Amino acid sequence: MQQVIEAIYENGIFRPLKQPELVEGQSVQLVVQPKPSLSPTQILELAAEVYQGLSEEEIGEVEAIALDRQNFFKGREE
Repeated sequence: MQQVIEAIYENGIFRPLKQPELVEGQSVQLVVQPKPSLSPTQILELAAEVYQGLSEEEIGEVEAIALDRQNFFKGREE
């Protein structure tokens, strides 16, 4: 079964970003294709899509959650 596994190359090792569906010790063949970089304009366009279809109230809720930094650290010891 062919899978697309996103990974990061660090210290000479490919580290998968998600657990692949492989058996421990299974031999695989890797085809490395770097992900294209996004331009600043493309990043801003993607960010703007976050609010598409949301009401003003929903946008306010999203922004309140994003600005409440304590939500980002739940479950982590300080």
